[in-house]
Amino acid sequence: MKTFKIGGVHPHENKLTAGYHITTAPLPQQAIILLSQHIGAPAQCVVEKGAHVKVGTLLAQANGFVSANIHSPVSGVVSKIDSVVDGSGYAKPAIYINVEGDEWEDSIDRSNTLVKECNLDAKAIIDKIAQMGIVGIGGATFPTQVKLMPPPNMKPEVLIINAVECEPYLTNDHALMLEKADEIMVGVEILMKAIHVTKAYIGIEINKPDAIDLLKEKSLEHQGIEIVPLQCKYPQGGEKQLIDAIINRQVASGALPVSTGAVVQNVATAYAVYEAVQKNKPLIERVVTVTGKSLQNPGNFLSRIGASLSLLIEAAGGLPEDTGKIVLGGPMMGRATANIEAPTGKGTSGILILTDDEAHRPDASPCIRCAKCVAACPMGLEPYLLSKVVAMGNYDVAESHHIYDCIECGCCSFSCPANRPLLDYIRHGKGKVMAIMRARNANDKK
Repeated sequence: MKTFKIGGVHPHENKLTAGYHITTAPLPQQAIILLSQHIGAPAQCVVEKGAHVKVGTLLAQANGFVSANIHSPVSGVVSKIDSVVDGSGYAKPAIYINVEGDEWEDSIDRSNTLVKECNLDAKAIIDKIAQMGIVGIGGATFPTQVKLMPPPNMKPEVLIINAVECEPYLTNDHALMLEKADEIMVGVEILMKAIHVTKAYIGIEINKPDAIDLLKEKSLEHQGIEIVPLQCKYPQGGEKQLIDAIINRQVASGALPVSTGAVVQNVATAYAVYEAVQKNKPLIERVVTVTGKSLQNPGNFLSRIGASLSLLIEAAGGLPEDTGKIVLGGPMMGRATANIEAPTGKGTSGILILTDDEAHRPDASPCIRCAKCVAACPMGLEPYLLSKVVAMGNYDVAESHHIYDCIECGCCSFSCPANRPLLDYIRHGKGKVMAIMRARNANDKK
């Protein structure tokens, strides 16, 4: 059974909502749409206070090469253009819309009819994806059109679809595969056409046998698409780990993944591409897993982007009394939030409600040099050393030991018997080192 070669851990899966159908979440009374819900420059607002908008109306245009358009997920009136405290606790620019009805732009095809044939050429496909504001919605939110336009000296050979969903608790991709398999397969073909390749692999971990069987059956109708069952091991959904697992090629330190000949896209992104290209539908809603062991009604909710976290938590039965922590995403790579009124974004994959017992972090004890963090690191780093030099403020040493290669998966902290907050230190140090490197590069160009 295929998997990646270096490191990895096996956390409890806790897929509480596996097999749950996708449920449509209620419309919010007010939607708050962040202008920065993608990697890159925030989008530039193109509407004014008082403007009447429909579902799909362009609200903000991409502001630079690495940026993404943003469209209205609701119909109503723009009440203000201001800032909002997002789930990370920082104030970000946003557009507030008071919801009135649910009127969609006429250009969007809302029918359930499957549109198989795509008559657009590669450039037109990429332009359409950019126009519709599609980003990687597995979590990274990298603008999809940028990934489809690699540097001229790097030619894609294969497309890899990330349907792994190795993060514990999350099941939104699994639910999407079971309910939208035909659309996903067409989306994969469109992505293949966009990057001029004839081979695509869809990697799925073997804890989703129903999705593997269904997509294998569907793949018989689509030439060049192969379903690859993968051993369950975290963080197999990491781009570099997935390339290693499927085509046995490793991404060099500091290199782009496409240097291996592979372009990687999330399975939910493939579905969004289908809707954008074939249905003229911008990225205005997504499936979000709302889960936790004490929740009354956990599930996979199709939610409009810009709805508050609290609206989805209420749809799942409300906050349990024993809530200890609310995590955006999964328990390994997600970030805790104290603001449940924050809006959801294109990258909101899950809302995890941890109990008091689960949220308790044991006291850390001194490092015993057991090297379990080294064995677990999927990037071949030395987390114990990186955390130590960061704590000492020795960022030159951190850089020389490739701290920038850290994918922040949390395997080091998970595996540490001394309960040391290794990732906290490394994440802080990585930010410092990246800032130092950017400043140095800017000075070199002067």
